[in-house]
Amino acid sequence: MADVGTTLDLRNRRIGPFAGERIRVLLVEDDPGDAFLVRELLAEADAPFDVEVAQTMREARPRFRDVHCILLDLGLPDASGLGGLRQVLAESAGAAVCVLTGLEDEHLGIAAVAEGAQDYLVKGSVDGAGLSRAVRYAVERRRADENLRLLRESELRQAESARLERGLLPQPLMGKVSADLFNIYRPGRDRALLGGDFFDAIGVDGTHLHLLIGDVCGHGVDEAPLGVALRVAWRALVLAGVPEDHILDALEQVLVSERRSDELFATVATVLVDMTTGTARIRLAGHPPPVLLTADRAVPCNVDPGLVLGVLPGMHRPATEVSLGPPGWSLLLYTDGLIEGLAVPGDTDGERLGVEGLCRVLESPLRALPRDLPAWLTVQAESLNGGPVSDDIAVLLLCPRTTDARSAASS
Repeated sequence: MADVGTTLDLRNRRIGPFAGERIRVLLVEDDPGDAFLVRELLAEADAPFDVEVAQTMREARPRFRDVHCILLDLGLPDASGLGGLRQVLAESAGAAVCVLTGLEDEHLGIAAVAEGAQDYLVKGSVDGAGLSRAVRYAVERRRADENLRLLRESELRQAESARLERGLLPQPLMGKVSADLFNIYRPGRDRALLGGDFFDAIGVDGTHLHLLIGDVCGHGVDEAPLGVALRVAWRALVLAGVPEDHILDALEQVLVSERRSDELFATVATVLVDMTTGTARIRLAGHPPPVLLTADRAVPCNVDPGLVLGVLPGMHRPATEVSLGPPGWSLLLYTDGLIEGLAVPGDTDGERLGVEGLCRVLESPLRALPRDLPAWLTVQAESLNGGPVSDDIAVLLLCPRTTDARSAASS
């Protein structure tokens, strides 16, 4: 994940003056006559500048971070030439830097700009208006350069975060189970790939398929890694052959040990599907029930709702045996982000879509093909809500590979 503290520090850093604010200028000049001339030129231009003078680098250094622009003489007694400029650039944070040169040293001004100064001014060849304009332009260029740098840093951090989050998304292990699994995952957090929802699937042999879907309350940067921890723990438990009756208890132990607050909880649904008998053992920990789909029906599975993980650790959550019916069935698992939006657009005081509303949507004659159904459902939920829902959404659709299913998937 990106370094949030560093990112906030970069965003909050001030670059240049606010609108209407006077520009603070630090003149680093050891010649009192030249310093007096510069101050007079700026006063002559009636420019909104506050000018301070320092005669040495040592005197100037504590003031670097309190000004918008530094006018630097390249002939100071304790820091001359480009070496002095490099010191200022390294220590001046967001201040613009203009160097002052004599007529015989104009080549130094050109070299100073190549080193990172915003501009150079030749003493005795600029009037008040020109000096004022040069300072303003330098501050604006520095602001533009710094904003561009921050934008690039932000883009790099976002790309790095996206790569990390993408690597944490699940890759279901279907094994030799004769079924297709279609899914969609859409986090509620802006410009994120990972939220507090999680899902996974593991085929341990050719006939049994373990399914998991869950939701850590919230969808921020703290909930996302906790969801990943629960998913990875579940996968390890299943692959290790831990009895099904003990898996939710073990997940609850992981949740309690990893959460940052006692108020964090998670809803979970686990399903063990026997593809040969068309049955499923379903356990819920406060999670919405799976929906059984046939050609024209959508029925929520009648399952004990159980208690969410993390509230009363150690509570038993019984399994419910569900008959999935004759060939042609499919099973839909989802998180509550799919059903907590409005049932009628704009009706902020009205009912939520809920499980019953989801079933009505699924019974639409325009229902999408299996491979497109998770994404189609998300679009329907957002359409009924009148816009995107704020919560994470995860949807899993399990479809046995019957002749009809293969024909539908290839059409």
